[in-house]
Amino acid sequence: MNRLISFHDLQGLVFGVLMTSLGVVFLKAVGLVTGQTAGLALLLSYLLPFGFGPVFFAVSIPFMFLAWLKRGPDFTIKTLCAVAGISFAVPMLAAHIVIEAIPPLLAAILAGACSGVGLIALFRHNASAGGLGILALIIEQKTGFKTGWFQLCFDVCVFLLASLVLEPMQLLYSLVGAVVLNLIIAWNFTIDQSRKSS
Repeated sequence: MNRLISFHDLQGLVFGVLMTSLGVVFLKAVGLVTGQTAGLALLLSYLLPFGFGPVFFAVSIPFMFLAWLKRGPDFTIKTLCAVAGISFAVPMLAAHIVIEAIPPLLAAILAGACSGVGLIALFRHNASAGGLGILALIIEQKTGFKTGWFQLCFDVCVFLLASLVLEPMQLLYSLVGAVVLNLIIAWNFTIDQSRKSS
């Protein structure tokens, strides 16, 4: 019987978790946000008396059921491991990496670059850092509303909410980081690069 997660997949998941988490640490250091599920969790962590880790894990859990139904157990278990890893790694890295001074624009670019590379690693090993894409896929299958448009609408909602909390320049820097992240994924990843099994 095949192992659930091979060493090849394990190292890819660990790398993806670390790089994605480092991206969040850069954002938190200067009070910025990003899009997708991580962006919502980051924004909520600024508003609620809870850290990013618990909020990110709680926000991601409902999507695991959708992932199981639409992508199967292999993808779901790897994604759950990635979500748990990011939930743990972000506060752990933040406690050991002291960023005393960094320009917000540089922090946004580094966050986008780190998270983009990390997400590509997760995608290539049949995992993700959250389940919003699964919901978007189901909506497209049921209604015909395109996945990309749904995710864009969600990001717009996150940034609109963030505009109530962040200063205009913080919002602009956050947008730059999100653009960097998505361009890195768009330019360096195609769906056929995703591994279907361990």
